[in-house]
Amino acid sequence: MHGEYKVPGGKLVVVDLDVADGVLSRVRVAGDFFLEPDEAILAIDRALEGAPADTDAAGLAARVDAALPPGTQMYGLTSEGIGVAVRRALAHATDWTDYDWQLIHGRPQSPALHMALDEVITAEVAAGRRPPTLRVWEWGAPAVVIGSFQSLRNEVDPEAAERHGIQVVRRISGGGAMFIEPGNTITYSLSVPDALVQGLSFADSYAYLDDWVLGALGDMGVKAWYQPLNDIATEAGKIAGAAQKRMVAGGGAVLHHVTMAYDIDADKMTEVLRIGREKLSDKGTRSAKKRVDPLRRQTGLPRKAVIERMIASFRQRYGLTEGGVTEEEAALAEELAESKFSSPEWTARVP
Repeated sequence: MHGEYKVPGGKLVVVDLDVADGVLSRVRVAGDFFLEPDEAILAIDRALEGAPADTDAAGLAARVDAALPPGTQMYGLTSEGIGVAVRRALAHATDWTDYDWQLIHGRPQSPALHMALDEVITAEVAAGRRPPTLRVWEWGAPAVVIGSFQSLRNEVDPEAAERHGIQVVRRISGGGAMFIEPGNTITYSLSVPDALVQGLSFADSYAYLDDWVLGALGDMGVKAWYQPLNDIATEAGKIAGAAQKRMVAGGGAVLHHVTMAYDIDADKMTEVLRIGREKLSDKGTRSAKKRVDPLRRQTGLPRKAVIERMIASFRQRYGLTEGGVTEEEAALAEELAESKFSSPEWTARVP
């Protein structure tokens, strides 16, 4: 069995192993990480040898930690990353480069249609009718997008939203509210087969699916990192938030979408969103305006250029061909946008 895992912010860990009588055997750990002393790699292999095959990643990491020689130094490698790589081998997880990725980057769409496209495209990936897809959104109107489980009245000031011409829609994933203005926001979705995140915990899958964009930001001079559970942050503040939805139909798929603040009208945002003191306290700041630090200031690049560089970075890493929404997908999404995502029943399903 073979498993690979890119440690967030670190290096690639590769594990090859067998299972005999319910325990790990013939374990070999490798990768492009740095490790001192040399004999530590043999200690890691011995620590994993004989471990029950149902040991979770944390348990495997504990075995590695207990076996490391005194003074061991790991660079680009963690014991947790080794444990995850083992679990991915046991789960027969796939890798990014195992797929032919398709890009969808079309004309601006309404907020409700974007919600519907996420659901339809991910369902098509789950059914095997569409390859794994990176979809870059263009917004046709300003919006507030609330999470699947958020209370509508607790999150949005309806009078302020109406005054500013902002539509409120609810997405199928959890997480917090997103304040959207077409020229000030960069949003993308990854619709991926469930096999890509096999062996990863829910939290680990966020870091794993965000890793490529951290590299893209780094190429633009922005030092960013994954901040559990679902933020992308820099020293200057948060720049993006992610959310996920798991679909179990067909072969299973994961929707992972991210909204990044290219620029932001902080005054308008704080009028429309009811951002409570508890949330601000949890983020370690007194002001909602200081919670988000836009990419425009950090990169000095036009929004279009940021998007182009992100797409180029993904293509260089994993390959990416131009695609589009099929006629069948478009018809399904149009119907879903009208019947579900534009309906008061869905939008206010948590009043």
